[in-house]
Order: sequence, then structure tokens, then C-alpha cells
Amino acid sequence: MKNNNLFQFVPVMFAFFAMGAVDLVGIASNYVKEDFGLSDTMANLFPSMVFFWFFIFSVPTGLLMNKIGRKKTVLLSLIITALALVIPVIGYGFVWMLLSFSLLGIGNTLMQVSLNPLISNLVTKDRLASTLTLGQFVKAIASFAAPLLAGWMALLFGNWRLLFPLYALMTALSFILLGVTSIKEEPYESKSSFADCFKLLGKTQILLLFIGIMAHVGIDVGINTTAPKILIERTGMTLIDAGLATSIYFLFRVLGCFSGTFILARVKMHKFFIVSVVSMVLSVIGLFIFSNTLLIYIAIGLVGFGNSNIFPMIFSKALHSLPERKNEVSGLMIMGIAGGAVFPLLMGIGSDLLGNQSGAVVVVAVLLVYLGALIGNIREREKV
Repeated sequence: MKNNNLFQFVPVMFAFFAMGAVDLVGIASNYVKEDFGLSDTMANLFPSMVFFWFFIFSVPTGLLMNKIGRKKTVLLSLIITALALVIPVIGYGFVWMLLSFSLLGIGNTLMQVSLNPLISNLVTKDRLASTLTLGQFVKAIASFAAPLLAGWMALLFGNWRLLFPLYALMTALSFILLGVTSIKEEPYESKSSFADCFKLLGKTQILLLFIGIMAHVGIDVGINTTAPKILIERTGMTLIDAGLATSIYFLFRVLGCFSGTFILARVKMHKFFIVSVVSMVLSVIGLFIFSNTLLIYIAIGLVGFGNSNIFPMIFSKALHSLPERKNEVSGLMIMGIAGGAVFPLLMGIGSDLLGNQSGAVVVVAVLLVYLGALIGNIREREKV
């Protein structure tokens, strides 16, 4: 840390936990599918509605940060997120859930754009990647807990939606902690316009990293949504039992983020990037061919571990490539999270066309091909 102030660092990490509320959309979409009798394509519309807003609001949020600062933008995001989590308590229906997930996506967009660069005010440049990974580790804890809590509440209280008010309370607590914390932000004088931000995509490295973020999130949201369906389809599990697959995915994301915090501080980034991609390739092979419950769990764990550090590696590289334009670059990179809207929908369409979840796994395989091709860019940029 720049100033070793733990009282600043902890509230920011707690905000990463609130950020993890967005990942409950995976297990929630499975329950909504069952409650309303939806097809895979229609069910996957819900995570798509969450991540669609990253495409719309990411760059404007970067410009907003130029005016009001990063901390105030994070606080605004927490207010919107809390509101989104309260809506399912008020009403439960198709339209209500679309509204809830839309607001959750808008709030999470503002949070992702502002919270990641806010970290750069607390740590030195050489620790940014490992600290962002620590933040992803905290976020993954919230993501890991969501499916377990949903299943537990469904069994104990007969209402899986009690998950929403619980996460709303955690988000409110995060708002209070960060609100009373003083963080000195570095001076930022950029007067970039909307068009100026998009012009940055004309830089080859920024464009390639942007697409890399899209691929990473497409895999993340896609596996989050598809893993329970694979178990239901191939083993005959109930949804409550199959929801464990999502928790296994996020458990290995937690383990991957935790180990990545230390590994990235000691190992060259491109080498760890290679290990991560290879892990996911092995996983996809398993998801194509396995029907055994344990082997499917292992494959899900592998993709969780492999995908856990892709985001902080790509994001930190992008920030370092144009340090004088951090807010704008952050907005562009977070806009790439819109991959969570595009690719899960394609996975649902693929599954409906083939009549099984192999259609979804094909889309994941294509995304992995791109991440594999990105390795050369990561290695090249480390030499700069």
C-alpha cells in the first residue's frame, strides 16, 4: 500500500464483496426458469439484461468519474445496487425480475468502472494486479455463497428469494463503511469527450484487451448459468442439488484469486496467463465428454480456477498502457463486461438448437480460442 492505511483498504475491499451480488444472477436465472417454465434462451435473457447495461453505461461512468471522483461514483453504484436487490422483495414476476436485474447491471457497471481504478490510489503500480486479484477474491466469496444460500433458504424457508434482502443489507453496510472513509484521490484533469473515449479502441492493444474482457466475462457468466443445467441434463439432479455446481465454480474462483494474489506478485504475468488458459481448455474438454457427477465437478472447478485471474491481468495491463487516461480506459474495459450479455444468450440459443448443453460449451470453447491468441499480446506488452 502507498500509505499502509488499513482503515482505507478494508472498506474498499468490502465494496468488492458488494460487487459480487451481481453473480447471484446465475443461480437466480435457473430458479426463475423453473418458476416460470422458461426455455434456455428466455432464461438466459436475465443475465443478459444484467450485463447489457455495461455496454451502455461504462464509458459515461468513466466521464462521470472525471467530474465527481471515483469514491462518489462507487457510493452511487451501491445505492442503485441496494435498490435492485430490494425489488424482488416488493414483487416477484417476469417484469419485476427484469427490472431488478437491469438495475443490478447498472449499479454494477458504475461500481466496476470506479472501484477498480480507486484501488490505484491505495497501492503502488507494481502491486496493482495482485491487489485487483485480492479484490476479485473478496468478490468471489459473495459469488460462491449465493447458490448455497439460495438452496438453503429454499429448503429451510421455502423461499430462495430471501437471498436478495440479505445481499441488500450487505450492500447498505458497504455504503456506510466507504462513506465514512476518507480517501485522497490523485488529481485528474482529463476533459475527454464520449468520442475521445471510443477513439482509444483504435489503439490495437486496447482493442485486443477489450475483447479479452468480453471473452472472460462471457465464460464467467456462461458457466455460472450453464453448470447446473449440465448436471440436471446428464445426472438427473434437482435444481436445488445442481446449484452446488455454481458454488463449486466460485469456490475455485475464490481459491484461484487467493493464490493469484501471491503468484502475480512473484511470477511473470504471461506465464500465469498461459496456466489459466490451459486449465480452462482442459475443463471444456471435460464438459464435452463427462457424464459422471464427480468428473463434471472437477471440470467446473478447473474453469473456475482458470478464469479467476484473467480479469485483473487484462485490466491492469490496460491501465498501465495509458496511465494518463485511467478513467477512460477503465470505462472501456468495463464496457467489455457486456460480453456477459452477448455470450450467455448465444449459449442459450446454441443449447436450444442442439437440444442439449453441448451447444453452450461450444461457445465457451470459441471464447477460449481467443484468450489463447491473446497470450502473445500479454507477453509482448510485458517487455515494454
